Amino acid sequence: MRRFQPWLICWILAIAVFPVRAQDRLNIVASFSILGDFAENVGGERVSVTTLVGPDGDVHVYAPAPADAKKILDARLVIINGLGLEGWLPRLVQSAGSKATVVTASQGVAPRKLGSDADPHAWQSVANAKMYVANIRDALVAADPAGAATYRANAERYLAKFDALDREVRDAIAQIPEARRKVISTHDAFGYFAAAYGIEFIAPQGVSTESEVSARDIAGIITRIRAGRIPAVFLENISDPRLIRRISAETGARIGGTLYSDSLTGEKGDAPTYIDMVRHNIRALTSALAN
Repeated sequence: MRRFQPWLICWILAIAVFPVRAQDRLNIVASFSILGDFAENVGGERVSVTTLVGPDGDVHVYAPAPADAKKILDARLVIINGLGLEGWLPRLVQSAGSKATVVTASQGVAPRKLGSDADPHAWQSVANAKMYVANIRDALVAADPAGAATYRANAERYLAKFDALDREVRDAIAQIPEARRKVISTHDAFGYFAAAYGIEFIAPQGVSTESEVSARDIAGIITRIRAGRIPAVFLENISDPRLIRRISAETGARIGGTLYSDSLTGEKGDAPTYIDMVRHNIRALTSALAN
């Protein structure tokens, strides 16, 4: 039997016990909080993740700060959603003079088309979110081959949680009578969720919170709520609540709570992680619509 020198045993134990030093971690910039959460779960202690649009921030209308250019400049990877979501980001990367690899997390997703535009909210389907995680895993492996085994193991454990989450969503939606599977939300952020899980979402705003809402749009929503006897309307954490409160007051549909669409919350909020976000949303939906 081969005997190891004491110094070699100590070296092996040191590698196993001590985490990667902060200065040796892979610097990653994620465009917004959901992507940051994905990157942290896959990267673990081998990465340092900075998020540009933080908790409860609206990525659609974000205005980059001067400090963001420095964050981009120092990054090895910049993880973006793509599908037209971060219109402000290419200019930021260019102005920073960054040589970072830009990773499009939504690569491979079949985009939902709205006219000539793509709906960027693909993460709202858990199956699509799994593609995001796989793309981030592959980008980390390519950027840091020494950590490949760690990234693959982290991603495997994380994706298993997504499989369980997908089953949770389907079981929860099954509790809602089909006739009541209609939801009014602020902006059109849940199209992929609707297609995956069989709930109809109706929103006065388009896929971007920048889009204007006309009186005609509001009147149309009110008519649909009355005609379809839609029982509840929902606020969103990134949107002005006044529009939905007005619709609720005029139709009698109660406010079923807040849905999280484009942003996570801080650690003490309802949705500090992607998995927490999806679970919060399905609880809110079933509570308002199941009975």
